[in-house]
Amino acid sequence: MTEFPTSRDLAALGGSGGLAFPAVQAGWRSGKLLGMSSDEVLQLLVDTGALLEGHFELRSGLHSDRFFQCANVLRYPRAAEQLCAAAVAKARAAGAPGRIDAVISPALGGIIVGHEVARALEVPSIFAEKDNGALVLRRFSIEPGQRLVVAEDVVTRGGRVQETIDLVTGSGAEVAAVILLVDRSGGKARFDVPAFSLLQLEPVTWAPADCPLCRQGIPLVHPGS
Repeated sequence: MTEFPTSRDLAALGGSGGLAFPAVQAGWRSGKLLGMSSDEVLQLLVDTGALLEGHFELRSGLHSDRFFQCANVLRYPRAAEQLCAAAVAKARAAGAPGRIDAVISPALGGIIVGHEVARALEVPSIFAEKDNGALVLRRFSIEPGQRLVVAEDVVTRGGRVQETIDLVTGSGAEVAAVILLVDRSGGKARFDVPAFSLLQLEPVTWAPADCPLCRQGIPLVHPGS
């Protein structure tokens, strides 16, 4: 399991705001990162400003001093393509996901990941979106007996992924696998289907009542997914 870099680590690497690593930059532009290591994935996230430091409320409701803003790496289409292709390659190396009819992702954060995972699998990409607080299929349909992959950018507790799995199985279809870019749970988010992530981390998180950053009066940021 890879550890988060500290501020000193990031400074030594050249900061998190720009594309500072020619080798990595050239790698994802030329399509040579299908066998990416965890360190290479983390370096690319740092390169593109996808790893943020501060005081954040995560989608799970927990607080943390670091946050993955995957939109910052996904804004680069070739990087998004290569990261998702590498995640699919990792799943295939383990014998998953087998025959697939489509990829489904929860909006909004998972849409680009779902699209690029579907590209790598050469199947359609669909997404679920919120309606009165619950994930629903408003624009697409799932047929009983179909096999789908659930794709997401980042998980902490895995609530949105599980909700998407429940949506698929509730339609009479099957979830063959979950494919993620970043597993923030350190492997603690578990599902009843095989799950694959490019990067597995366990950052420090706190319940709001126990958050030392709150006690220090550091402003809380609610970042987008």
